[in-house]
Amino acid sequence: MKSKITIGVVGCGAISNAYFNGCKPYPNVQIVACADLDPARAAAKAKEHGIRACSVAELLADPGIQIILNLTVPKAHAELNLAALNAGKHTYAEKPFGINRAEGKQVLTLAKKKKLRTGSAPDTFFGGGAQTARKLIDDGAIGTPIAATAFMCGHGHESWHPSPEFYYEVGGGPMFDMGPYYITALVNLLGPVKRVTGSTRISFPERKITSQPKAGKIVKVETPTHLAGVMDFANGTVVTIIQSFDMWGHSLPILEVYGSEGSLSVPDPNGFGGPVKLAKPGKGWEEVTLTHRTDLARGSGLADMVQGLATGRPHRASGELAFHVLDVMAAFEEASTTGRHIKMKSTCERPAALPVGLQLGELD
Repeated sequence: MKSKITIGVVGCGAISNAYFNGCKPYPNVQIVACADLDPARAAAKAKEHGIRACSVAELLADPGIQIILNLTVPKAHAELNLAALNAGKHTYAEKPFGINRAEGKQVLTLAKKKKLRTGSAPDTFFGGGAQTARKLIDDGAIGTPIAATAFMCGHGHESWHPSPEFYYEVGGGPMFDMGPYYITALVNLLGPVKRVTGSTRISFPERKITSQPKAGKIVKVETPTHLAGVMDFANGTVVTIIQSFDMWGHSLPILEVYGSEGSLSVPDPNGFGGPVKLAKPGKGWEEVTLTHRTDLARGSGLADMVQGLATGRPHRASGELAFHVLDVMAAFEEASTTGRHIKMKSTCERPAALPVGLQLGELD
């Protein structure tokens, strides 16, 4: 593909630089403009990256922009995606895909109606750690997957983040903040989820910010901050998951898959690299040489959508995958409230593995 796909960014907060820089290796991705509710912030970001700043309305009305990169706060993801799709533009958003199933479904339905693509972070499963683990499973290194564990445990963001309020609003919490990384990684490794059960709680009704510049502000907690559950995958794997902002310390693994012929330690799904370890019968953990690149960055999923538009193939960080992950995440609180297993109404294709031997900037 020789022609570039033009992209407009909405949301110029802290995560935006990761996308501006992460897209640079991909020759067909061209970010041309940015917008933010704070015009000064958009102007500063535009100057930093040599693009133009404009309003959100101007960005959506610009016929020269083909994809909207949606980096707004979670509560605004679906609203902006819908507006962009109605403006005739493809959309790629930060995670989560929405803060509830209804709005996520709206986005998928409209994209299909408009014959436009929609996608969502995370794209960290493109990285060398996740893709090496995927290849090991696909090659039968651990036999048939039987079980897995996924643990993300800490004590929240109020001690370090400059504006941590949204982490405790609806659409935040450890599941909607970090769960997309873990559940997407598991779907990449194992395929879609069949049913979910779990228990959730709000351990601290209020949080006091101790980071600057909002130190001393009290935040009311609107969403569960500790979630423990079990996911039954369609391939039969039983996965135990804990996502928590309520733990001061722990010694739990991050992500492990246990098979009939071995066990696999998978690196932190919030990154693109990290060590992969394999344990075979009669042997301890041994680090495995990575088969894929670790120098990918955020924006790879967006670049993959661009490549999909060029070739007609599905893109890996698809709306269907993101909605399935949203459906699973919402099921934990539903299971806790109702006291039952929740059968998934959604499903998705397991995203295609990346080939071995790609150069930086290549996805096929």
